[in-house]
Amino acid sequence: MENLRMRILFSRDEIERVVRDMAERISRDYEGKDLVVVCVLKGAFMFMADLVRHLKRPCVIDFVRLASYGSGTATSGKVLVTKDLETPITGKDVLIVEDIVDTGITLDFLVRKLKEQNPRSLKVCALVDKKHRRKIEFTADYVGFDLDRGFILGYGIDFDEKARYLPDIYVMEE
Repeated sequence: MENLRMRILFSRDEIERVVRDMAERISRDYEGKDLVVVCVLKGAFMFMADLVRHLKRPCVIDFVRLASYGSGTATSGKVLVTKDLETPITGKDVLIVEDIVDTGITLDFLVRKLKEQNPRSLKVCALVDKKHRRKIEFTADYVGFDLDRGFILGYGIDFDEKARYLPDIYVMEE
């Protein structure tokens, strides 16, 4: 971490404001519904925790963990479920909470997989959207920040399993 050059991209105050605004919108959209929040591990855990604390409605929380294998930072396009849902979602309203929408491959896989369980509705909430990196078409229903370029870390998002603990989101400088 000492050798990494980085600068704050989104401060904890900005993140707090965006998460609170998203939670208000989600609370309105899911009023009177049986909401299941599915957190994609590991990167979204802080975001999901803050988001559900601001929801103005009860929800059930569950977790999935996915891996896509490839070389370095490239994905092979093959996604493996390493931790699956434990909560039945048939007939429920499901909100997937993800840290970053990047290539779209992993979220497309997860959405297709969860739709097989016949939820009543299925939407995606992402803290950061990197549209320029898409390999397949994918649009999240709720987005906190758009990011054109840069490798980010902090607020649950890691670099080689480091920096998740940082309360702000940083961008690595070259």
